[in-house]
Amino acid sequence: MSITIQIYTIEKTLFEGKADAITLPGVDGELGVLSTHVPLISSLKRGSIRIRNGKDVQFVDITGGFVEIQPESKVSILAD
Repeated sequence: MSITIQIYTIEKTLFEGKADAITLPGVDGELGVLSTHVPLISSLKRGSIRIRNGKDVQFVDITGGFVEIQPESKVSILAD
């Protein structure tokens, strides 16, 4: 099962799509998210978001923000 990911800034949408897994730079450490993750809201720090689809990995650099992980395998990120 895949995760629906949306990454937004004030100016534009950085990424919208599906992935097998995502790794986020949480304030208290890295957050690994799979499709079965529990609902969560967290702050993000400066770092790279890693979006994995099979063997392909995409990186999105952010300077901070917030993430909301919803129960229906949806991840919304508001990034600086």
